[in-house]
Amino acid sequence: MQVKKIFITGTLCACTLLSFAQKSAVHGTVKSSDGEVLPGATISVKDNSQGTFTDARGNFKLDKLKAGRVSLVATFLGYESQIREVVLKDGDDQRVDFKLSTGARELEEASVIGLTEAKETSKLAFNVTAIDAKQLHNTTLDLSNVLDRVSGVRVRESGGVGSSFNFSLNGFTGKQVKFFMDGIPMDNFGSSFQLNNIPVNLADRIEVYKGVVPIWLGADALGGAVNIVTNPNRRNYLDASYSYGSFNTHRTAINTGITTENGFTFQVNAFQNYSDNNYWVNVDVVPDLNTGLYVPMRVRRFNDTYRNETVITNVGVVNKKFADRLTIGMTLGQNKAEIQTGNRMYDVYGERRRKGNIVMPSIRYSKNDLFVKGLNLSFNGNFNFGQEQSIDTAYKQYNWLGGFIYKGNPDTPGGESARTLYKFRNNNGLFNANLSYQISAKHSIVINNTFNTFDRQGEDELKPDDKGNKMPQKTTKNVIGIGYRFDLNSKWNTSLFFKEYIQNSSSYNILNDEYYTQQNKFTQEGYGVATTYFLLPNLQLKGSFEKSYRLPENDEMFGDVINLASNFSLRPESSQNFNLGVNYTTSLNKIHHFYFDGNVIYRSAKDFIRPSVYTSYNRAVQQMVNLRNVTNSGADAEIRYSFKRLFTAGINVTYQNILNNTKYEGQTSTVSPVYKDRIPNMPYLFGNGNASLVFQNIGRQGNTLTIGYNMLYVHEYYLRWPSQGAASSKLTIPEQIAHDANVTYSLANGKYNIAVECRNIADALLYDNFSLQKPSRSFNVKLRYFIVK
Repeated sequence: MQVKKIFITGTLCACTLLSFAQKSAVHGTVKSSDGEVLPGATISVKDNSQGTFTDARGNFKLDKLKAGRVSLVATFLGYESQIREVVLKDGDDQRVDFKLSTGARELEEASVIGLTEAKETSKLAFNVTAIDAKQLHNTTLDLSNVLDRVSGVRVRESGGVGSSFNFSLNGFTGKQVKFFMDGIPMDNFGSSFQLNNIPVNLADRIEVYKGVVPIWLGADALGGAVNIVTNPNRRNYLDASYSYGSFNTHRTAINTGITTENGFTFQVNAFQNYSDNNYWVNVDVVPDLNTGLYVPMRVRRFNDTYRNETVITNVGVVNKKFADRLTIGMTLGQNKAEIQTGNRMYDVYGERRRKGNIVMPSIRYSKNDLFVKGLNLSFNGNFNFGQEQSIDTAYKQYNWLGGFIYKGNPDTPGGESARTLYKFRNNNGLFNANLSYQISAKHSIVINNTFNTFDRQGEDELKPDDKGNKMPQKTTKNVIGIGYRFDLNSKWNTSLFFKEYIQNSSSYNILNDEYYTQQNKFTQEGYGVATTYFLLPNLQLKGSFEKSYRLPENDEMFGDVINLASNFSLRPESSQNFNLGVNYTTSLNKIHHFYFDGNVIYRSAKDFIRPSVYTSYNRAVQQMVNLRNVTNSGADAEIRYSFKRLFTAGINVTYQNILNNTKYEGQTSTVSPVYKDRIPNMPYLFGNGNASLVFQNIGRQGNTLTIGYNMLYVHEYYLRWPSQGAASSKLTIPEQIAHDANVTYSLANGKYNIAVECRNIADALLYDNFSLQKPSRSFNVKLRYFIVK
């Protein structure tokens, strides 16, 4: 490993030395007219082969330019191109900033899920899909619904609004995929701020990195990452919406901000969700709990109400000499959720519930050209003082009709699952710093450090003398990364990176009525490379490799006190990830536009962490366990077509063959009976199809009518190991086909909007997890007002 470190360090030093022979240079930023940075924008010299792309913060630099008059062209899909002329002298390094206006020309990759100008991000070497969330702001989708329509992604929910969910990206699930907001890890945001309760209006763009993750997104992602970009650079705006739908579902979102000429900025993002979640389910009901006889029935859920409210405020200054942005923020939120079932539908609860809140102060700072040109610094810090509580005090047994009987001896009360009022704080802290230096137009380096703290402490007023509840459970995690990028020209760029992973965890256990400390320590190195080459201006090839590690998360080690049991003996998982990709765009007569994107993946993971369900005290309990060796080979592809701005359609499909590659279990020399079996309870073939019709100037100039359709398909898959059990008795999660439709009418160029949606049109019986049924047919209407200056 020392050899690897020396090699990477030597490469960085050599590339630095090569950069000094330069003539004149131009540097600057590319932004939209409302201040949004445009990563992946193209900056080129007119009538010349020289060019480059903007980085994640919209910065660019072109060097080795000849002295004299130079015409620079900035282009970004969905925006009008802009030409700027500069006169250079020998040794000059001039600053030129571009502000691009939204273009009226046809968008080559228009899409019902928003793949428009954000597609420029795909010009990076990483396997990334960028979603323009602004096109979805008139829908009632939350962020998890949006991501579920991306190739390679499956979001599996256990119920309706606010239910628990599992995110899968190319076979990696749950915590193996990391989530970021404006580049800040969301590891410590708590239950009040999750993907499936954040409205799509909070995001301007969503970036999905499949496999290898850029070094500036500092974290221990094993197989990918999702970055939610909120556009803090927009100046003065108001985006307010309200929706109402089936099952008494209410959603409200308000996003507003103001930035004055002297640099003062203030922003507020607020949203709320409420739903009774009393949708219809088909279950086996025990009408008489004294006899225990089951009768198949269609009933409504009755103990599943969910509500949450969250407000995020940021105040500070922008465009100052000492800081491009310095803000202090506060996130406040709460959620309350009734718990209808456990991990199986036969566990019926009538009074069990949970609640939590988030109290998170934060600070953000960024400065470009710090001390010297090309040196950029940003750091973010936050601490979540929020708490979580599980409530289970009713010593009753319920059925699906809402009836109940008292359980056991009333002198020794229990709960529906396990009697508790356990309340705890995770005391999560996070610090993230990113330092980058643009050595020249061809060479740049970046260093990132992400540090997390976790210290769970709690108590249960029903068990005031239980010392185990009060014993702290602690974790510190530090991920350090260094990366180098080489841009030979506008056709080819390559990134190299190295990471150091460090984790220290401690917990307390009891043995013979004595408490003792358990400790786990881990240190390891990872590395990788990503490269891309344009065979033609519209034909791009990509390749990447990464040796990555993912450290066990706190909930996985310590449990979530609701449905997930603790497993402190979990080991970190590692993976070698290979990715190859190609995308191609073309058009015929500037009327018919085609887009294709395809990717092939291979993953070889060790100590793979996956959920396992076991029965304890007649209830299903989930626990995370290590599966020593897993391989995944697969592919995903997307094809899109658009006709002018009138019609768009697309389809994507994902196949993943995730196999158990552990030949021997434990210390035995006998080959495991499930060796080379496909991993159970994970979909392996799924896809989406969508289409939309857009009618301009309906009723009046500037009014637009959009009719959209989306279909989700998931192939049938086994609940348990395919090699075990008779073929006639194997449990499967059945084939899923869901149809959604929406109609949106926008007035005054998008200032006023009304949308009507129908989800699960065919009222199909849908499952993401075995027997845990998703909502039946639902209708929603949304009103939205948007203005920006």
